[in-house]
Amino acid sequence: MSEPARATLAERFHRARRDPALAVLEGLHALKHAHRFGAELLEVVVTDAPAVLSLAARVAPYLLPVLRAARSVSDVVFGSLAPAPHATGVIALARRPPVDARAVFGSESGGAIVLLERPTQPANIGAAVRVAAAAGAAGLFALRGEDPWRPAALRGGAGLQYALPVARIADLPATDRAIVAFDPVGEPLDRIDLPAGCILAFGSERSGIGEALLARAAARVRIPMREGVSSLNLATAVAVALYSLER
Repeated sequence: MSEPARATLAERFHRARRDPALAVLEGLHALKHAHRFGAELLEVVVTDAPAVLSLAARVAPYLLPVLRAARSVSDVVFGSLAPAPHATGVIALARRPPVDARAVFGSESGGAIVLLERPTQPANIGAAVRVAAAAGAAGLFALRGEDPWRPAALRGGAGLQYALPVARIADLPATDRAIVAFDPVGEPLDRIDLPAGCILAFGSERSGIGEALLARAAARVRIPMREGVSSLNLATAVAVALYSLER
């Protein structure tokens, strides 16, 4: 690949990181889930194609036609496409799916909605997306804060942003769903029956849920923890809440 062509490819991937209509999928597993859940792939790039195809044959054979048609580049070129090139030697561009947050919050059907208020860590957001997808949540939304479609969040979520409605929103849409706020001074989770289809609200990793959202909550709950342990990872707390709801 010539230097101009290499620059063009790198620039395209770098611009995509700032484009709210696009997603950068780093790694085979992110590509695997995105493709499985209907992502519109725009470009797939691999390095060491034989190794990539061998791995895909073991973990995602349905992805082989996509990878055989992928652009193969040198390690040097591949390294220019991401700040930390993924060890599986795969990176791709895809369109983000449209998400109608008002429709999701306005519907009373489906599972619970996960609401993250002002989250700050993309990897934590991605891990929460992964849990929400596994538990069959109706959607996951970041109320301000970091974008759950950032490349780091997509890595943390293994591309499962495509498995359910996921978006960043500026305000909470009108909804009849009960809001359950996870707060350190709430009632113990194991003593409360969570309402079906509720909104499970979690605050930022550092400062918790803001007073305005707490005021709208139908209930405040906390996850019981051993004395001396003050907090859980965000994705762990989301998992506990979702699977408690299923129970």
